[in-house]
Amino acid sequence: MGQHAKESGDAFPRAPTQEEWEAMGPEERARVVESLPGEVTWDEMAMPEGDRHFRAKVETLDVLEGYFTHQRRKVYLGAELPVYYPGERRFAPDLLAVLDAEQHDRDKWVVSHEGKGLDWVLEVHVGGDRKKDAEYNVERYARLGIPEYFIYDRSRQRLEAYRLATPEARQYVRMEAKQGRYVSEVLGLEFEVTGDTLRLWAGNALLLESAEMLARLREKLEEVQQRADEEARMRHEEAQRREEAERRLAELQAEVERLRQHGR
Repeated sequence: MGQHAKESGDAFPRAPTQEEWEAMGPEERARVVESLPGEVTWDEMAMPEGDRHFRAKVETLDVLEGYFTHQRRKVYLGAELPVYYPGERRFAPDLLAVLDAEQHDRDKWVVSHEGKGLDWVLEVHVGGDRKKDAEYNVERYARLGIPEYFIYDRSRQRLEAYRLATPEARQYVRMEAKQGRYVSEVLGLEFEVTGDTLRLWAGNALLLESAEMLARLREKLEEVQQRADEEARMRHEEAQRREEAERRLAELQAEVERLRQHGR
């Protein structure tokens, strides 16, 4: 998200440099964090990219939230959240993850205040200036020390991924896919594009979004109900057969008794 520019950018909000931050007292720091806007202006935003962009972002976020909640791992996940690195113009990635950070609602991520930068970023590209995601952000996110950066290009149904070779590195190494999947060492997950969908894997387990999980649960419930109905039908038929057998036995016994009495 955001226009491509190495903006002179003085018109855009910036967080204090780390030196300025360290020189402040607690009250001044709190005032600075409060004053930093939690919204991105129209001038900074890219043109709307429609449902394919929105759904790819929301569905991936849904899968990640479900997975880390199930794992009981403390991971903060955000979407289009304004991010302030010291002395840098703010930006708002489509998706971001920070390990070992509290998952509570935020309207911005101020690195100096949080004490930690981003660990993983995903940008979804559908149309417009591809250089922003594929060139400018590759350089920028590496310079900021973000360990991993993924680009999901929906227009080409292709995934690109980058990683810092060491924590001190400030230039990305492009990841190579392994059997069509890109491994995120940060998240402990694998990503691949299947058809027109970005899929996530935990080992051999395909991670599903909530709607898919609900659909599968409904299918299983229907299967269980069908089995229960079939078992009930079979029990009913068995009961009918027993009743018929008992009726015929009673008739036979009555006929035997009648013949016995007649024979007398």
